[in-house]
Amino acid sequence: MKITKTANGNKLSLALAGRMDTNTAPELETVLKSSLEGVSELIIDMKELDYLSSAGLRVLLGAQKTMNKQGSMKVTNVNETIMEIFDVTGFIDILTIE
Repeated sequence: MKITKTANGNKLSLALAGRMDTNTAPELETVLKSSLEGVSELIIDMKELDYLSSAGLRVLLGAQKTMNKQGSMKVTNVNETIMEIFDVTGFIDILTIE
């Protein structure tokens, strides 16, 4: 998985490409832990993300919990396959998806 990070003041955008699975989800978790201090708006762009596993869902849930305390989080450009995963798992009700 490739993570492209763009910071602008208190806004952070992460563009994800490839597969977020058991092997790559910890990489996103590390980036989030080191980047969220002082961030009030987090955008996770999934335009190039092909696959999302339960490990990836766990990382997204952790990010959402953190951002609930310090601002907002949006997930953007979700493809049909990943939207179906969000729907089946109930994440569609937890995340702000645009």
